[in-house]
Amino acid sequence: MLIILVAHVPGNHWSNFIPARFGPSDAAEMFVFCSGFAAAIAFGGTFERHGWWTGTRRILFRCWQIYWAHVGLFWSIAAISVLSTWYVGEEVKNYVISLGINAFVDDTEMALVGLMTFSWVPNYFDILPMYFVILLMTPLVVLLQRWHTAAAIAFCVGLYAATWILDLEFSADPRSGRPWFFNPLAWQLLFFTGFMLSRGWIRPPPPDWRLALAGIVFVLVLVPVSRWQIYVGNPTLQAIHDALWLKDLTYWDQAAIFKTNEHPLRLLHILVLSYLAVLAVRGREHWLRRWPLSMVEKVGQQALATFLFSMAFARVLGVVLDEWGRTMFTWAVVNIVGLASVIAVAYIVSWYKREPWRRPPPARANTMPPAAEGGSA
Repeated sequence: MLIILVAHVPGNHWSNFIPARFGPSDAAEMFVFCSGFAAAIAFGGTFERHGWWTGTRRILFRCWQIYWAHVGLFWSIAAISVLSTWYVGEEVKNYVISLGINAFVDDTEMALVGLMTFSWVPNYFDILPMYFVILLMTPLVVLLQRWHTAAAIAFCVGLYAATWILDLEFSADPRSGRPWFFNPLAWQLLFFTGFMLSRGWIRPPPPDWRLALAGIVFVLVLVPVSRWQIYVGNPTLQAIHDALWLKDLTYWDQAAIFKTNEHPLRLLHILVLSYLAVLAVRGREHWLRRWPLSMVEKVGQQALATFLFSMAFARVLGVVLDEWGRTMFTWAVVNIVGLASVIAVAYIVSWYKREPWRRPPPARANTMPPAAEGGSA
């Protein structure tokens, strides 16, 4: 969530140092993989303890929450864009157009219906619809696993392969035919990998220094072909980058399919990073509950709230940078304030979720002095 904020502030120099600049995978993979792992913790027990139907109903309730979170996020950011345009003046900058949601003004009827039916999904608002569809698939995967774990795995892998072989996709714009930027039929493989690992349906590779060394080499080798400052100007590295990122394909946005369909290289990269991360904290897990890492944990526990806030606040911070100018000082102020705000939101939401007002009030000591003997009341 913290990386997502940094990545979505327009013209943010700090975004040059997020993980996406050093490898093929990025915060989207982190979000989906961790969401799958967390979903198994949150919903997996319900399927086991209360049965498949109750687990399915709980999934549907979460989908209901995600749906309205998506709609609310759009309206909030649309309002921010309109207000920002009014503030700076349309002749200076139109934030509605720069965000790519001008279709909502130009063709309101189409956009309104499309927004509510997921048939119009602007690029900035594409991750929650993807998550919504994947969650809807969860009861089916659980049902298949009850028959046999191999059936669940085969379904996920087969569907992923079908998106590449058969070009399975959803339309994100009825006017242009542009597909969803995050294809849930492909990204589900990463989500359910996390889900299955969390449930114990599949096992991760055992700790092995040879495997870890191979993973480190794999990650480091990809840095030169992922960092544009390195590969630009070097014909060999540029050619490798273009080949891996599928730049030679004639597609609606050149290499967009590399991320849209979750290229196997991206999938492998995030799984290797996850393996190395687990090894790095193995035997030292208690460090993660100490400050300042405990703040990261709190943000992760309130993922939906912090995600929604990050996406909306990033637009506000972009306007601030437009007004202040982009310097090392303004970038530092905007990012530090933004990150601190996301953390604050996590703690505030956590406080509300505990519903402290439902607890019995603490007993209060009687501070009134006793009446003097023989005195009047």
